[in-house]
Amino acid sequence: MKQGRILVIRGGAIGDFILTLPALAALRSTFPDTRVEVLGYPHIASLANAAGVVDAVVPIESRALASFFARNGSLDPAMSEYFAGCQVIFSYLFDPDEIFRENLSRVTRAQVIQGPHRPDETRTEHAAEQLLRPLERMAIFGADSIPRITAGSGFSPSPRDPRLIAVHPGSGSARKNWSAEFWQALMARLGEGGVNRFLLIGGEAEGNRLDQMVARLPSDRCELLTGCPLPEVARRLAGAGAFVGHDSGISHLAAAVGLRGVALWRESNATIWRPRSDLFRLEQAGARSEIEAIPEILKWLSAERSAAGH
Repeated sequence: MKQGRILVIRGGAIGDFILTLPALAALRSTFPDTRVEVLGYPHIASLANAAGVVDAVVPIESRALASFFARNGSLDPAMSEYFAGCQVIFSYLFDPDEIFRENLSRVTRAQVIQGPHRPDETRTEHAAEQLLRPLERMAIFGADSIPRITAGSGFSPSPRDPRLIAVHPGSGSARKNWSAEFWQALMARLGEGGVNRFLLIGGEAEGNRLDQMVARLPSDRCELLTGCPLPEVARRLAGAGAFVGHDSGISHLAAAVGLRGVALWRESNATIWRPRSDLFRLEQAGARSEIEAIPEILKWLSAERSAAGH
């Protein structure tokens, strides 16, 4: 396919979108002369711009799009014209009654390919691999299923500091979080010797936990990163030496920028949802006590830095 437009429609949270990056990258590399665009949440989908795999991001929450979710409604003329200009549309929307798909057929002759809104957790394939499956309809097989955000194409990572430890002590659900006692003990161990510095990442959900961490760390060795656009978070993560976080989108982001890290896991299906990186270690709650996991976490985080002679 030369020229034209391929549209990928992808909502969902940060981790869901990051695990869709391999599909976007495969479309970009297979059709270099075709515009690849994303209809999604701009504050999340901007990561596709940082990864250099799309030409544009279109807001999914626009009022004009709402008419496409009503059966037999009056469809917005501007969005109708936009869809009419697409040759292929991949939709990862939850559309069980196919209302959105039916409305698309009213305004465009594009080939519409449905992808999974959520991966099938009864399968043994990782989510990123399942999200790639719809591309087989366009004869794209064996694509790289590792989400990657690397230097170039508009993404400029911070200079790597091997002694900077990035920490994200929260997640989208309190049930996924390890205890405050664990974090206190881990940060105390990481802070021994006064060598490591810390980049604490979070938002409103992590407010109290971040405040407690900041209060226990020397101000000259601790930086708080909150409320930043995701491409900036990615840039700062790429400059760290290691990462620790929970089952969260930020952990997937740390893995995508190539950071060595530990994902602290509780109840999610790790076969489906774990960060897709050989540099990430999974620590599963319940395998041993949280405090007992700390020595192995420290060993994993220090391995790359020790090999580099730092």
